[in-house]
Amino acid sequence: MALAGAGMISMIHAIAARAAGLPILAVASRTEARAAERAEQIGCPAVAYADLPAGADVVVVATPPALHTEQTIAALAAGASVLVEKPLATTLAEADAIVEAAADAAGHVIYAENQAFAPVVSRALGLIAELGPLEYLEVRALSPRPTWGDFLSPTWGGGCLFDLGAHPIALALLMAGDDPAVSVTARLERSPDIEVDDLAVVELQFASGLRARLEVSWRDTSTTWDLQASSDIGVVRAELLPTVGLERDGEPVGVTRAPSEVDQFVHDLGYIEQLREVRRVVTGRAPSTSTPIDASFGRHVLEIICAAYASAGADAPVDLPFTGSRALTPHELAQ
Repeated sequence: MALAGAGMISMIHAIAARAAGLPILAVASRTEARAAERAEQIGCPAVAYADLPAGADVVVVATPPALHTEQTIAALAAGASVLVEKPLATTLAEADAIVEAAADAAGHVIYAENQAFAPVVSRALGLIAELGPLEYLEVRALSPRPTWGDFLSPTWGGGCLFDLGAHPIALALLMAGDDPAVSVTARLERSPDIEVDDLAVVELQFASGLRARLEVSWRDTSTTWDLQASSDIGVVRAELLPTVGLERDGEPVGVTRAPSEVDQFVHDLGYIEQLREVRRVVTGRAPSTSTPIDASFGRHVLEIICAAYASAGADAPVDLPFTGSRALTPHELAQ
């Protein structure tokens, strides 16, 4: 593997790579100093973006979203596969370009929705599949405001729903399975000292009549990530943070925990298993269709994000598939 980006998430991928037995051959960043610092921590060379994949089979694109399309396409053109961080891109036009490039490339594009590979989520999805026709879904991602990066700038592409909200949208889609989302209604709020949303409440309507309520916030003093699914025969509830837990009809269900030598946080949030899946796909040990977490899935998540911002701007539901501008960022769609 090689890392494009030397921010906080790159170190999490490095820890996961060590646990998964995947060596990191190089790190690139926008600045030589950041690349050198991260490379020294990992024990690999620092290189320029143009040098990637630097002999690696997989490039992890963990840069700001505006750079994802260029770097993903460049890595594919150089013969590598790509694990690209969420959100997939800043506009649907950029996401289209990634999907098209992936279709024509020898390498694969895996969308980095780590929570889909979290042991508690994997177990929960299995239990939810046993509930029969679902009636209601709820996913929450509540966190303090980020104090690093450019997340609070409109140039990032959007606020909490664009960045943090990619997780609950992905989980809702996975819980709903083959039931397609047909409309989205969203309410966004922002605090007076920033220009982007820091609170979002989203309702997804699915073809079957299933409803999903998603709440995303950067206003909380602590972090709470959880999900719930119900049908007329049962309820499944899972917690990812601050603690890991799983219940079926109020009764606890066991979840695989990390061995003592493995970082608990990185294990519990699915980063290690995500890289194992990347290895299985890239080496041909599993077909690329074995998981829906690919470029098309990432584009679908972004499509719902864009529709949600457009809904908030119009104060009205927006139908899916989204037919609005593919050239505007989510933040711009809400204006």
